[in-house]
Amino acid sequence: MSAVSDRLPTFPWDKLAPYKATAAAHPGGIVDLSVGTPVDPVPDLVQKALIDAADSPGYPTVWGTPALRDAITGWLERRLGAREVTHRHVLPIVGSKELVAWLPTQLGLGPGTATSKNVVAYPRLAYPTYEVGARLARADYAVYDDPTTDLDPARVKLLWLNSPSNPTGKVLDKAELTRIVAWAREHGILVFSDECYLELGWEADPVSVLHPDVNGGSYDGIVAVHSLSKRSNLAGYRAAFLAGDPAVLAPLLEIRKHGGMMTPSPTQAAVVAALGDDTHVQEQRARYLTRREALREALLAHGFRIEHSEASLYLWATKDESCWTTVAHLADLGILVAPGDFYGEAGEKFVRVALTATDERVEAAVERLKG
Repeated sequence: MSAVSDRLPTFPWDKLAPYKATAAAHPGGIVDLSVGTPVDPVPDLVQKALIDAADSPGYPTVWGTPALRDAITGWLERRLGAREVTHRHVLPIVGSKELVAWLPTQLGLGPGTATSKNVVAYPRLAYPTYEVGARLARADYAVYDDPTTDLDPARVKLLWLNSPSNPTGKVLDKAELTRIVAWAREHGILVFSDECYLELGWEADPVSVLHPDVNGGSYDGIVAVHSLSKRSNLAGYRAAFLAGDPAVLAPLLEIRKHGGMMTPSPTQAAVVAALGDDTHVQEQRARYLTRREALREALLAHGFRIEHSEASLYLWATKDESCWTTVAHLADLGILVAPGDFYGEAGEKFVRVALTATDERVEAAVERLKG
């Protein structure tokens, strides 16, 4: 068996360690805007649901409780405009990252020839785990700006979309999504749309591939990935789900049963509560919007240019210099950000600035940028 280092890229965050040490040495303490991990409290009603379900001695089911599936289908119709979704159209997962990392393997992708239809395709600027998933399966992978012109459809098996984008915050509008879905269907390409930031649109209103205007009323060949980590502060709960084509989800359900990939029962109960309440989502959006406006204004005043960033939890910022020069400069101010090349070579002159810090820490960053 090949060494792990042969199969996987270097874990990017290890490269940030010396800059984190520099930022931490700032007299006012570090402002960590590098990782998009929630810092605000888990909503009370979600905590209560978790506690009430704490006495769960038996194994949970991979498919989840009927109450969980009802909550997911109800949310899909209410929030995304999906139509005629049933329990067969949904599948709970143990956080979205494990799904991204293991999906190519679970789909049976693997090594192929130059003519094999085994390619995993993902955006040129993207969450690194798309590549990791292809590497774990030993499948081929390719990046794109526009999949309909940049990819060989005869070779692509799995097409990842990501709107709103991590890291750029770019949103694919309804017309663009419709065009890509039609192209993928024409060529027998399975579409997985990572929509984990969909409820965090600021200057755009993100649309799901599950919307009938996009898919023509059919879920054939399309699956959406959703997470409660950001919209409900449940990153620590590992709460996410898939929705879409039952012909894709049914085999995944069987594979995940064999693999024991079960969402814990208390987490399932917490998800039911979270998906049934929109108030806490709006409250959290308001927190992020306030932080976004403050950081955006401060970065612009400090000489940055911000591109895209119309949605998600990040500002995609540049000073038209090496991202590592920018990282070092901000670390000297006690501010830690993510270098853009973590997300692909096209990000080499950008940094990703997360909105996931407390109000007090964001205020500290703003003052340092002004100084």
